Amino acid sequence: MPPADPSRDSEYLDRLRDYYAEARRIPTQQRICELIGFASKTAAKKLLERLETAGFVERTPDDDAWMPTTRFFERPLADIAVRAGAPDMIEGTQGDMFLIDQYLVRQPSRTLMVPVKGDSMIDAGIHDGDLVVVERTKAAKSGDFVIAIVDDEFTLKELILEKSKFALKPHNPAYPIIRPQGQLEIFGVVTGLVRRYQG
Repeated sequence: MPPADPSRDSEYLDRLRDYYAEARRIPTQQRICELIGFASKTAAKKLLERLETAGFVERTPDDDAWMPTTRFFERPLADIAVRAGAPDMIEGTQGDMFLIDQYLVRQPSRTLMVPVKGDSMIDAGIHDGDLVVVERTKAAKSGDFVIAIVDDEFTLKELILEKSKFALKPHNPAYPIIRPQGQLEIFGVVTGLVRRYQG
């Protein structure tokens, strides 16, 4: 087997990330040898130590295993935006590293993911099966997409102002605007959207 090559650590790190996506843990040194093809556990140990120095992994509090740090979940962010029309080259244009959580979540303690059911917001690009990122707050303003409580049920709509009163507007002409008779209760404001296209 070829010796471990520190210049390939980014490749080794990607292997560990793929393993973690399935197993939800950092592999043992023996398993790293099998995954990457290292000849000895010493090579695996040195890899983990290099990744620890770089800030990708750390020891568990009781020092009996390795665990990922926040940096472990970084993804490459291309430094160009892709056009929906003419093709652009994206490979080789990596910019900063990117953490989805940091991009979508402003207040972790007040944020949750809510599955979308139904098609009442489809014209706003929110589809059945999507996950919306919701920040729990009652401080919503007209134009915000909100999770509101109407007749003891949760609904996702756009908050609008009609004649000095708040109402809930769907983004599908098949559904009517909701005009609550009493006080409108806001559960939270939508701050982001997650959609998976495959699998």
